[in-house]
Amino acid sequence: MSGIALPTSQTTTLARDAQALAPAETETATFGMGCFWGPDALFGAKEGIVRTRVGYAGGTTRDPSYYALGDHTEVVQIEYDPETWTYDELLEIVWANHDWTTSQKRQYRGVLLAHDDTQREIAERSRAGLADRTGQSVDTAVESLDQFYPAEDYHQKYELRTLPVVADELEDLYGDAFPASTVAARLNGFAAGHGTEQQQRNLLATLDLPPTVIDEVRRRL
Repeated sequence: MSGIALPTSQTTTLARDAQALAPAETETATFGMGCFWGPDALFGAKEGIVRTRVGYAGGTTRDPSYYALGDHTEVVQIEYDPETWTYDELLEIVWANHDWTTSQKRQYRGVLLAHDDTQREIAERSRAGLADRTGQSVDTAVESLDQFYPAEDYHQKYELRTLPVVADELEDLYGDAFPASTVAARLNGFAAGHGTEQQQRNLLATLDLPPTVIDEVRRRL
């Protein structure tokens, strides 16, 4: 947030949201699970996921873009509370929510991109365990993350952007911090149909948003 001048009311809202929703420390994980809009929403709705972003990784092409992807893959990168989630538990969500048995075109392939040796060891063990349990070949790869390139703005929080009243208001409120906010991650997940009704009520009760925005969120949810 340094370098971004925000109105007092916006700064207050951001501070309150950060205090309510973000832990003191986070860890990061990166996964390829097909089109990145789906896993962005899936993870974003879950308690303990602090923020999400979508982008491109796993290739060698410099500065990829959606229409010039080169050999990269669409991925979701998440920051999570290690007191809520273990990396193993996140992998179970990955296995349950993409087709790990079938080879896909490189843009949509399944891949676990480890951030360090520990993640890679856990990912390889989890992959082998899945193959043992199911008796099936696991096509999803395990690789080390080299570099993550954020996708274009219009891909970030895509499901939430289908609610323009909500997305526009949040962008006005959060400014450049909108795509990385925990609130946007949660609402993006809720907009895609993830999360419980109680989760939705609890979050909306903490937000200082105009009634028109709250009504639009509730209408969609």
